[in-house]
Parts: sequence; structure tokens; C-alpha cells
Amino acid sequence: MEKAAPNNGSGRSGPRRWPLLAAVGVDSLGTGLYLPLSLLYFLKVTDLDLADIGVLVSVAGALTLPVPMAIGRLVDRLGPRLVVAGGQVLQGVGFLLYLAVSGAVSLVIAVLMTTVGTRVYWSSVFTLIADQADAEGADAKDQWFARTGMLREAGSGGGALLAGALLAVDSTRIYNWLILSSALAFLVAALVVVFAVPSTPHAPPPAEGHSGYRALLRDRPYLALIGTCTIFALCSTFLALSLPVYVVKGLSGPGWAPGPLLALNTLLLATCTAAVNRFVRRRCTRARAMAWGGGLWVLWCAASAAAVLIPSPALVPFMALVVMCYSVADMTYGPASNALAADAAPAGSRGTYLAAFQYSFAFSSIIAPSLFGLLFSQGRALPWLAVGLLAALGSALMLRLEHRLPQERRTPADEGAATRDVVSGSAE
Repeated sequence: MEKAAPNNGSGRSGPRRWPLLAAVGVDSLGTGLYLPLSLLYFLKVTDLDLADIGVLVSVAGALTLPVPMAIGRLVDRLGPRLVVAGGQVLQGVGFLLYLAVSGAVSLVIAVLMTTVGTRVYWSSVFTLIADQADAEGADAKDQWFARTGMLREAGSGGGALLAGALLAVDSTRIYNWLILSSALAFLVAALVVVFAVPSTPHAPPPAEGHSGYRALLRDRPYLALIGTCTIFALCSTFLALSLPVYVVKGLSGPGWAPGPLLALNTLLLATCTAAVNRFVRRRCTRARAMAWGGGLWVLWCAASAAAVLIPSPALVPFMALVVMCYSVADMTYGPASNALAADAAPAGSRGTYLAAFQYSFAFSSIIAPSLFGLLFSQGRALPWLAVGLLAALGSALMLRLEHRLPQERRTPADEGAATRDVVSGSAE
């Protein structure tokens, strides 16, 4: 069990954020360096074709789906910090194994190692963020999740741009250096988590029968939250999946357009999330912020469907506005959903509950490609109609669910922060 770091009594210990923010940024840089070359690398170093590689990668990913269930209990018993670092080490070692891939067996072993590490990381890092935020007050979680989200976007986006530029050389040595750099990034991030991120109090698990997944399965409001957030996660993953195909095939737009449009989304998420979250949280609860995010996704879907009516010269500027609407929805929804999921988990079971909450993203990533492919093949506007209706359903469910979840609590430190925000806002 982790022990608490000394409390300076200030109530707002902003500097304690930087080690974790640095670790998230470095970790995301490693992800960004690898993503553009994931399949290309295996094509380069093996005799396998793309179809075989895709099947092997999918099978390795499916084998790791049970991992979060075990990791959630581990986090509740040990605390999240060392578990997060362990996930990063597994990813780093997995990428080092990529350098030895030569066929199907070695490919599966390497992918399995990295994917297990990824599952471990994502099943524990949100508990680590929430525990760190608790040291600043209950209302600090939103800003913690907003800022770590910004760092993730900046790190992965920067890494992807760098990797994309280097891949133009098409050299095996460049591929190997990118893989090695990605591995080192994860290992460095693990060292930062272990030696620089402060320890925090972590509540012991409740008595047997009142904790773990049995207790979660009896917690109908939290299960409803996971289900509702699966709908919203589907909206959140839909842009990167659908935009390139829709712009080029559905709207007959220029082939160069999807890249800058996706880069615009990354830039907005990496620079504006904290400001948008602060603006929204001064005006409504987390549940209503999530509902507002769903409403903006409805608007995004309607505008995307209406793009078929836009003349060609105005298409790219119009789609830029559409992407901005999506980005504001994501910035409104994301931090509020993570903070609400963390605060709605019982003391001592946060690891288990947040690990289960991650399945909303896993399920949406499985559903989204099939949903888009099936609907787009029947009509170019159908995906937007379906996702828009789902977003509206998610918003309605969230408003009904709000009063069944634990009410947001505010500490004296939070009240003082709110007062300072009002004063500074008046001064501006």
C-alpha cells in the first residue's frame, strides 16, 4: 500500500502535477512515434502479407481483453503508481522485442507484450491521476484529466508527425531507430512515475463481498454510466475512423484534406482542453457537461451529413468548422466523464471501477469500424444519422442518470478555488 506524501497544507499543490504530466507526455510521445509505422514495420521485416499481419495483431489484442479485470483488483490492493510504471515497462520491453520480429510467432509475442502493457497502463493510470488530484481537492480532478489529456494529444501528435517525416526515407535503419526510441520513451516514463510522481493515500479495499467485480455488478448506476459512456466513446472515436473515407470517397474532396483536418483536431485538443473544461465546469455539473458534449456531437453529425450540400470550393473550410465542433464536444465531455467515473467509484474500489470503465473505450473501438463500414456502404449520410441519434440518446440517459450517481462534493479548498476563479474573472 502506498503511503502519503507530506501535505504542505496549501490545498492547491500545482507543482505536484508536473512529474505525472511529464510522464504522460513522454509515454504519449512513444505511442506517437510508433503508430504511423505499426503495420509498415511488420511488412518490412517479415514475409507476411497485410491480411495475415492484421489477423495476428487482432488476435493478440483480443487475448488481452481480460487483463483490466485483474489489474483493477491489483490497483486496489497496491495502489496505482507502481502498476502504471509496470505497464510502461511492459510496453517498452515489448517494443524492444519488435526489433527481433522475423515471423508470425515472434510477431505475436511482441504484440502480446506491448498490448498487455497498454491494457495495464490504461487500467491504472486514471486511478493514479484521480489519486493525485485528490491532494488538491475534489474539484481538481477535471483540470487534472484535462491537462493530462492535452499532454497525450501533444505527445502522440508530435511523435506521429516526427515519425511520418522520417518514414519518407523508407529505410530499415530508420524503422529500427523509431522502434528503439519508442521503447526508450516508455522506459523513461516508467522511471519518472517511480521516482518523481509523489505517493498519495490510497484507501484499502472494502471487506470481501463489498468490493471487486461482484460489488460492481450490483452497482446499477455505475453500470449504467459505463453503458452511457460507451455510446459517447463511440462518438469520440468516430472522427479519426470516418473523416478520411468520408471526405475523399463520400464528398469527393481533395486527398490532402484529411491530414490537416485531423491535425486541427489534435491541435485544439492539445491546447484548449483545460480552458474549455474550466469554462464549462463553472456553469454546470459533470453529468450535464457530458450531456452538453453529446449535444455538440449531435450538431457535429448533422453538419457532417449536410456537407454533401456544400459546393466544392467551400468544402474544406466548412469541414474545418465541423471538426472544431467535434473538438469542443470532446473537450467538454472527456475530462468531466473521467472525473465523474473516478468520484462515483466507492473508496477502496476505485481501481476496479475505473478498470471496468475502460471497457467503454474497448467496446467502442470494436464496434465503430464495423458500424461505419456497414452504414457507409449503404449510404454516405447513414453513419452520421446513426451516431447523431446515439449521441442524443447518450445525452438523455446522462441527464436521467445524474441523480442516481453520488452527488459532487466540494471541499473548502474547492470553494476557495471557485472564489478565486470568480475574482480573477471579474478582474479580467
